[in-house]
Amino acid sequence: MKQIIFLFALILFLSACQTIKDKKMTEITGIDSSLSPGDNFFNYVNHKWYDTAQIPPSQPGVGAYMFMNYPQRLRLQGILDSVSKADNPTGSIEQKLGDFYGSGMDTSTINHLGYEPVKPLLTKIDQISDISSLLKLVTDEAKMGNNSILGFYIGPDNKNSNLNIAHLYQTGIGLPDKDYYFKTDAPTLAIQQAYKIYLAKLFELTGSDMATAIKNANIVYGIDKQIASSHKTNIELRDVNANYNKIAVNDLAKRESNIGWQKILNELGAKTDSIDVGQPAYYDKLNSILKSVSINDWKIYLKAYSLNNYADLLGAPFVGASFEYNKTLTGQSVQKTRGEKMASQVDQLLGGALGQLYVKKYFTEAAKQRALELVNNLQQAFSARIDKLDWMSDSTKQKAKEKLFAITKKIGYPDKWRDYSNVNIAKGKYFENVVSASSDNFQYQLAKLNKAVDKSEWFTTPSTVTAYNNPSANEIVFPAAILQPPYFDNNADDAMNYGGIGMVIGHEMTHTFDDQGAQFDKDGNVRNWWTKDDYEKFKTKTQQVIDLYNTFTVLDTVHIKGAMTVGENTADISGVAVAYDAFKMTKEGKDTTKIGGFTPDQRFFISVARIWRVKMKDEFMRLWANNNPHSLPMWRVNGPLMNSTHFYDAFNVKPGDKMYLPNKDRIHIW
Repeated sequence: MKQIIFLFALILFLSACQTIKDKKMTEITGIDSSLSPGDNFFNYVNHKWYDTAQIPPSQPGVGAYMFMNYPQRLRLQGILDSVSKADNPTGSIEQKLGDFYGSGMDTSTINHLGYEPVKPLLTKIDQISDISSLLKLVTDEAKMGNNSILGFYIGPDNKNSNLNIAHLYQTGIGLPDKDYYFKTDAPTLAIQQAYKIYLAKLFELTGSDMATAIKNANIVYGIDKQIASSHKTNIELRDVNANYNKIAVNDLAKRESNIGWQKILNELGAKTDSIDVGQPAYYDKLNSILKSVSINDWKIYLKAYSLNNYADLLGAPFVGASFEYNKTLTGQSVQKTRGEKMASQVDQLLGGALGQLYVKKYFTEAAKQRALELVNNLQQAFSARIDKLDWMSDSTKQKAKEKLFAITKKIGYPDKWRDYSNVNIAKGKYFENVVSASSDNFQYQLAKLNKAVDKSEWFTTPSTVTAYNNPSANEIVFPAAILQPPYFDNNADDAMNYGGIGMVIGHEMTHTFDDQGAQFDKDGNVRNWWTKDDYEKFKTKTQQVIDLYNTFTVLDTVHIKGAMTVGENTADISGVAVAYDAFKMTKEGKDTTKIGGFTPDQRFFISVARIWRVKMKDEFMRLWANNNPHSLPMWRVNGPLMNSTHFYDAFNVKPGDKMYLPNKDRIHIW
């Protein structure tokens, strides 16, 4: 009998060991216990790391989030190094990837050529004689990925999400946003000056004397500034309805007679009788200045924009000039290695092909299934939260849940891979290879015009550390690259995964119901599904988000722009809340046993802080705060947790702590 009991106990012990082996408990290190978690939780979790982390000279920042793409590029570089040295069948993806990468790594040939590859284009620009020939060149170049004053793409109709239509968007400026042309603070003036110096350098490198180069740079900047006056700001671009203006091509042609829209569309190969003009004021302005600006000045402008577009494909002096300007924008100290640049370039232009090799080497089906399980659990938690909302009527709740469960979930990689058979890649032909891939991409997009939307298509590569919500398809997408630590570990405990990738999943799910996503119905159409009273209550709550984040200071006088970041901040606040609820549905979430000195709830919130463990240069923080719709990493942690009562309970946050908000002021939307 004792033997049976012993055997039974041994089986239980081995079973327990197997469970522990299968699900490891992530060790939590680096906590700064000298700091109060209720004063600045980001610092409490990340301060020790932040103080010792070194930003690589070739990067504007280091850590998680977008900066995980730095080690990702090294992985991709390893794949590309391998295929570039192999004897691959002609026409195979391995051959195209390897030869593309190899052609870009051949800096000896590239430097020898200098700017020879763009000389034919510069000659064509010199031959422009009137507005018609100017627009003909602009259109021809747009088909090869060289966009200047024409912003054209094919995508779903916001009012009929099953159909792809032609769209126009504002473009034509060299600085990041219109405000950069009109602000007069010292950092912005420094960026303006760096941009002008860069423009002048491009002209010098193509044969102009210094005086002429400076004169030409000022001409380009002057045209830029005229164009910028017509642009919408990043905040204004968030208005879904204001940025949808579908119009008959005949009517647009009458409105903007100098542009010649029918001829442009014919030359693009875009057969359509209507087009969505996202920002009409830009094209109205373009129609006007096509005549008020001299043809000679337009030629100077087009040369500058073409040289800027192709600078990184030319000899070292052009690459260096481009870097010097970007250094002012980002604070990056030295250029990225050639291999890293090429890994990014290949991923951008042949990402579907490279993704196949990446997934084969680095992604498992087990990880995909585990991630899908988390997505499904968060969906259930989100549904339960909708049921409990005290500000929404039952009829709107029902429609919200219908939309929630209509979400398409894409995890890891596409079900079908893009075909690159029409891309011609040759050894030693880097410039031509880029043009071929860019031209193929234009034709790939153009082929969608007036066709049904392919809901299986992905708009990022599997190897990119990101996730996104596409409201026109009502889908959430999690590429393979984000399904790795610190976001996700298939063998880690639930607290770490739900606080990590769970928060990201909840974030993307909430975008379905943020200030923009809430205007799309379950089928991806811009259509009101709210009662008037419910929508007014929703707008009041999103205004609370704007007001709170406006109070967060990034650098000296630079604040987070609450109106620009409201969608992402709403998604962060609700993303944490939904992920926590889903975590509490698990066995570990229902437990209170400490692991490594922390309760499961504490581990959950520590994981939230770890996934935004990022350190940036001041210049890049300033650029981010002015242009990025996401808040900076510290406030992606502290902002949501200030509004989480469960966080207060887990870390005993009390009045007097800097993150403390009275319960009545805590924001609860979804």
